[in-house]
Amino acid sequence: MPAVLSQPTTCSHPLVQVMFARGLVDESQAETLCGLPQLNIDTLVGEPLHLTEESLHQCLVEEYGFEWIDLHDLQVDRELLNRFSSSLMFRHCLLPIKQTGPWAKVVTHDPLNLSMIQEVSEKTGFLIDVAIAPKKSITERLTQELGLGGATVKELLDHGSISDSTDPNWEEGGELGEQSASVASLVNELLVEAMRLEASDVHIEPTEEGLDVRFRVDGVLRTQTMPPEIHRFRSAIVSRLKIMAKLNIAEKRLPQDGRLVLNVSGRDVDIRLSSIPMVQGEGMVLRMLDKSRRTLDLNSLELPNTIQTKWKSLIHRPHGIVLVTGPTGSGKTTTLYSSLSEVAKQNHKILTIEDPVEYQIRGVNQIQVHPKIGLTFSSGLRSILRHDPDVILVGEIRDQETALSAMQASLTGHLVLSTLHTNDSASAFIRLIDMGIEPYLVSSTIEAVLAQRLVRKLCRSCAISEQVVTRSLPDGFPRSAADITTIRLPGGCRDCGGSGYSGRIGIYELLVPDSDLRRMINDSVSDFKIQACAATREFRSLRQSGWERVIAGITSIDEVIRVTGDIYDEIPNLCNLGHPGATRDERGTA
Repeated sequence: MPAVLSQPTTCSHPLVQVMFARGLVDESQAETLCGLPQLNIDTLVGEPLHLTEESLHQCLVEEYGFEWIDLHDLQVDRELLNRFSSSLMFRHCLLPIKQTGPWAKVVTHDPLNLSMIQEVSEKTGFLIDVAIAPKKSITERLTQELGLGGATVKELLDHGSISDSTDPNWEEGGELGEQSASVASLVNELLVEAMRLEASDVHIEPTEEGLDVRFRVDGVLRTQTMPPEIHRFRSAIVSRLKIMAKLNIAEKRLPQDGRLVLNVSGRDVDIRLSSIPMVQGEGMVLRMLDKSRRTLDLNSLELPNTIQTKWKSLIHRPHGIVLVTGPTGSGKTTTLYSSLSEVAKQNHKILTIEDPVEYQIRGVNQIQVHPKIGLTFSSGLRSILRHDPDVILVGEIRDQETALSAMQASLTGHLVLSTLHTNDSASAFIRLIDMGIEPYLVSSTIEAVLAQRLVRKLCRSCAISEQVVTRSLPDGFPRSAADITTIRLPGGCRDCGGSGYSGRIGIYELLVPDSDLRRMINDSVSDFKIQACAATREFRSLRQSGWERVIAGITSIDEVIRVTGDIYDEIPNLCNLGHPGATRDERGTA
């Protein structure tokens, strides 16, 4: 029964009465709420009352006896599910889970929405028994059961849409009325879901059977459940994305690159789009850059204290080259941008030349390369020098000409920051020499190399602890720390999508060459010898940095091994074997 109000009020809405009785709203707020034309859970959550969905659901469960349902491992009656239209379920955010005679148990986040219950009953023929679950959980389960964009695909089929792979209107860029609007809605659903999961990339891949959609979340690809009929609209989806990026939808034989900006809930997301022709059709990859979620601050990188102190000193040097290395997707650009934000606090003239300019930084003059008109890294760098910069950022050193221009800039009193694709810090010197740069130039201009990777962080909600067994620890793990009795392992819960991980953090190795190392670089010794020599100093390898994250309980041993699998293990141990000059073939998997 509804709670009796402690103060008189003319409001008769049952939920408002419960909220008033529990002190969640005062009498004035209660009267205001009852005067609204529509009152439901969605209008009550957030501003201006600062109420949460959880608190409102707790009121309904305790006062009215509604059943609370955990959807995480719940079995859903598929036969019952098929008797409800996809559009109805997605529109009202409800999930039918069980049938008992003429009754259907339906999970919703708003059980007092009587008009919704009446509509569902009329359209399905069932008597409706209502249970409660969070809106987010219902939406996720609907997507899991029906596929991403399931309701929209159903609408397209209901409209009698033909297979768009043969539809000439799409190739000509024509509009298809309701069908075109539905395809646009389907694409928007896809992008919004990618944003919700904080995906860095969206892969749309045509196959013989249909269409595969995969999101890269925390560096790992996750296959998204899609409706089986999605393959009928794959050409329309590609065409819609091309239209959004202002590409030629009639050109299906050549790769194309484009860009678009999407605004969702006040968040601007910069999307770089690349299409490429494949055997089964055009494939697409979308790189998602959510500007609102990126904090370009050096402290946000969570560099180890010893490295952060040295790094801040390095990026404030008056001249020289400072490199950040690692494979694609290892966070190099974020590190450089965060470093520039730190340098920009000083009274310096900063110029960058990038491909592309991913984030705009206040106080930094940024240039986008345009190879088609002759504005390349090397040509732009030569022009930059005439603008009297103190600090220069070159997006990437790709060739000998760019490398030489960067070195000449550093020798004439400029600090140059750039990236290089190498597996570790020592390899950067050898890569430059292999480009054709004289070893003496490499040894005299490179002030430091920071190599990095991104490892997934253990989910805070489900990480589990396990007793350390020395025999189970991998080679090179620091067994000397006697106080390490447990390590943390991934679990799996709804918060992390069952992966056991949520978010990423960097592991780093910083190599600052001293006189001995510069002499070795000048002699063109192997990268292994350079690394072995550095290991006798205060040098911490990428894997050692990873072990420190494991000991701190941030990530797991398996994750460190996965990310650093292409890097040879602990160099100090190899030095002790007496052959620091061994070649990579001789080292094998050491």
